[in-house]
Amino acid sequence: MKKLIFTLIAGFALLTMSTTDANAQNYKNAIGGRFGSANGISFKTGLSKGAMLELIGNFRSNNNFEYFNLTGLYEVYKPINGTEGLNFYYGGGATIGSVRAKGFDGDTYLSVNGVLGLDYKFNDVPFNLSLDWIPALRLTQNTGFYGGDVGLGVRFTF
Repeated sequence: MKKLIFTLIAGFALLTMSTTDANAQNYKNAIGGRFGSANGISFKTGLSKGAMLELIGNFRSNNNFEYFNLTGLYEVYKPINGTEGLNFYYGGGATIGSVRAKGFDGDTYLSVNGVLGLDYKFNDVPFNLSLDWIPALRLTQNTGFYGGDVGLGVRFTF
């Protein structure tokens, strides 16, 4: 676990040193899907130079449980030198959700989240891809740290 944390911090530091202060994101809005351990809908909108708000609605269901959650994230974008359209981003936010297990009443939960990811906007094509990690600290109903969800976002930009 210590090696993983050190690797993440070192990688983040290297990315930070290799960026510029230019306007990072090169689209105003994006809507599409986010695919990972839970699939859902993702919407991003620009807030200010280099920052975006992302809203994610996730759902997951199998024979033993089902859940739905809504996550809001504030993301700071930084371009990666030498690769036009490629940015890394970091930030935080919150999630409210509901989970229901087979044979048990449902629970509503609240968590605070972090986010760390890469975002690529194709030139002359209105699409972008992102790959991110969203760890969570659940505050209500069984407080604890959740190692996160890794997801791939595919969005139409406008």
